[in-house]
Amino acid sequence: MPNEDYAIVLDYLPKGKPGAFKPEPVAQIIGTEFFSLLEVVPKAPLKIATKVYVGKDERAEIDYIKRRVPFKDLTTTAVSELDNAIEKIIDEKKDQFLEFFNKSGPITIKRHQLELLPGFGKKHVLDLLKEREKTPFDSFEDIAARVKLVPNPLNSLVKRVMEELQEDDIKHYIFARPPARPRFGGGRRP
Repeated sequence: MPNEDYAIVLDYLPKGKPGAFKPEPVAQIIGTEFFSLLEVVPKAPLKIATKVYVGKDERAEIDYIKRRVPFKDLTTTAVSELDNAIEKIIDEKKDQFLEFFNKSGPITIKRHQLELLPGFGKKHVLDLLKEREKTPFDSFEDIAARVKLVPNPLNSLVKRVMEELQEDDIKHYIFARPPARPRFGGGRRP
């Protein structure tokens, strides 16, 4: 899977994490393409909620990426900033997420991808599918106006991304990169 090119800063720790073996400044960030949670070593102080380049080319603000971070290892500040960062990412890529509403399909015979969004039941999905057949949706507001009683589409997307970042046992990942699986050292795998 390709790597992230840009990310939003969730937290900056100028003295590193408490109890770290090597005290160095670190930041926790979320990628703008796959919602990857990463821990990085910055070259200079970073401001929360700013966008930084983390791609393969020369990086101005980031020295190196230390690791992918599971949700449970995020700082309290990073967790509190996460909703806003996800909303900002979705807002910047509205067309991509509108395409999800306009083109998503069934997962199985009995289940549709739209049903994976929090608050979207079978009735909402059927109404949404009927409306998108007439004309594709052109905004989140358009979805809310044309499909009665549908939950706020933007909030549902944010909640779904949060679920994908928090849960380890999700069967279907739609937006976020699945969590890294633990590696086993030597010997046979169980």
